[in-house]
Amino acid sequence: MTAQEKSLQDVTPELIIQRAKDMIPFLKEQAPRAQAERKVPEDTIAKMQEAGFFRVLQPKRWGGYEMDPQVFFEVQMALAEGCMSTAWIYGVIAVHNWQIALFDLKAQEDVWKDDTSILIASSYMPVGKVEPVEGGFNFSGRWAFSSGCDHCEWVFLGGVVPPTADNPEPNYRTFLVPRGDFKVVDTWHTFGLQGTGSNDIVVENVFVPEHRTHSSLDGFRGTNPGIDSKTIPLYKIPFGQLFPRAVSGSTIGATQGAINAYREVASKRVGSNSGAKTAEDPHAQMAVSRAQSLVDQLKLRLTQIFDQLMADARRGEPTDINLRIQYRYESAAVPEACLAEVLELQKMCGGRAIFTSSPLQRFVLDILAGRAHVANNPYQYGRNYGAVQLGLDNTDFFL
Repeated sequence: MTAQEKSLQDVTPELIIQRAKDMIPFLKEQAPRAQAERKVPEDTIAKMQEAGFFRVLQPKRWGGYEMDPQVFFEVQMALAEGCMSTAWIYGVIAVHNWQIALFDLKAQEDVWKDDTSILIASSYMPVGKVEPVEGGFNFSGRWAFSSGCDHCEWVFLGGVVPPTADNPEPNYRTFLVPRGDFKVVDTWHTFGLQGTGSNDIVVENVFVPEHRTHSSLDGFRGTNPGIDSKTIPLYKIPFGQLFPRAVSGSTIGATQGAINAYREVASKRVGSNSGAKTAEDPHAQMAVSRAQSLVDQLKLRLTQIFDQLMADARRGEPTDINLRIQYRYESAAVPEACLAEVLELQKMCGGRAIFTSSPLQRFVLDILAGRAHVANNPYQYGRNYGAVQLGLDNTDFFL
C-alpha cells in the first residue's frame, strides 16, 4: 500500500464531518472579515485544504476520498453554521472536483497532473461566444457570479456550440479554461454573501481543445467521456441533481446558524419596554420550534434523495425521470422555505436585531442572497413538476 493510499484509508466520513463541525467557531469569528474583504480569507481556504474538505468528491486517482454526496452536504451544512459565504464557495468549488471526473481524462490531467489541490471555479451562464475550429473551439465572453474565483486556477464556463449539418441542435457545453486565459473583474458589491467574491470572468478569444469541454446532453444521458464516470457509482449520478443542491444546501446550515444565534440572544433577552422575557413569549417559542423542525426535515429529505440516487447508481440503473423532476423542484424550494423561518426569528429579536453587528441579520441577508440564484427559483421548477403531474411534457433537461 502506497503512502497516499494509506492516507486516504485513514480519512473516514465521520472524521471529515467532525472536522467541519470543529471549524464552526473559527468561521463565526472570520465571517465579518470575509464580509468586509468580499472574499473568504486565504487562511480559511488553507484550513479547508488541510482538513481535506475539497477532496470529499474528488476521484481517488487524483488523491480524493470519493465519498458519497451525503458526506459533502454534511460538511457544507456544518460550515454554513459558522459562515454561509464559506459554505457557499465550498459547495460550488468542491462539486467541480466531482464534475471534472465527467470530462475526458486528458482534461483531468491538465488540471491535476502536477498538483491535486488545484481548485476550479465556474459560471455556467450560457453566454460564451463559441466558434468551432480544428481540434476545439475559439471561445470568448463575460460571465457573472463566479463564486470563489480568487482561489481557483481553472474555471468552468458555459457556452452553446452552434448547430452544424452533423449536429442540427444547439449544444450547451461547459468549457474548462486555465487562469492564464481569463481575468477576474471585481464587481462583487452585494447586501449578502459578500464573502463569496462572486466576481465576473472575462475571456478574450482563446482556444479551448475539445477534450476540455463537457456536453450537458452527456450529463443528462449518463454518456460522459470520463473514465471514472463509466465505472464508479459516485460519478454516475446526474450532474443536474448534484449541482443545484450545492447552491441550496448551504441555506439549510445557515438556518441552523440563525437558530443558534437566535437562541443565544432570545434566551437572555428582556424587552426594554415591557420587561417581559423573550423566552416566555409563545410567538418566540413557535418561531424557534418551526425553524428547527424545518432544518431537521430538510436534512432528512436531502439524505433520502441521495440515498436513492446512489442506490440507483450502484445498481447501474438510471433514476426515474419523474423523481428527478421532483427532486429538482425540492432543491429549488429549500432557500425560500429557510428564508421564511429565519425572517420570523428576526422579527422576534426586537430592535437590536436590525443592527449590522447582529449575527442573525447576516444569516438572513445571506439566505436571501442565496435565494436569488437561478437554480433556487422554486417557481420555474415547480411549474414544470406540476405540469408533468398533470400530463404535460417535461421541459427541463438539467436534471
